[in-house]
Parts: sequence; structure tokens; C-alpha cells
Amino acid sequence: MCGIGPGLDGLRPLWEETVNAALAEATLERPAAQTMLTGGKQGRHTEHLGFLLAEMQFLPRAYPDARW
Repeated sequence: MCGIGPGLDGLRPLWEETVNAALAEATLERPAAQTMLTGGKQGRHTEHLGFLLAEMQFLPRAYPDARW
């Protein structure tokens, strides 16, 4: 950072306060913190990707000559 404003560590409390206020106003619960998954570029994905791919591949497979 170039010395202007707070560093990233200083932004987290403000971010959390803003997000928590918005969620409370919307009567939503904040999900539990999770560790970020890595490895997508190496082909390691969760099972959810398979469902997304199937949905996205439906039209091209059903209509191979379709033009967009």
C-alpha cells in the first residue's frame, strides 16, 4: 500500500460491521467461516462442479448446430 488510508488489516473490522449490519437488516444469518479451497487449476474440484458443467453443456449437446 502507498501509505494512504488503512491497510487491509484495518479494513476487516469495517467490512465485517457493514456486512453484519446488512445481513441483520435482511434477517439472514452469516455463514460460518470456511477455508478457501484451492487446486482448481490442477483439476481438483468439488462435486458441485459436475452439476454446473452438466447444466452448461446441455444446450450445445442437444443442439450441436445451434449458433449464438
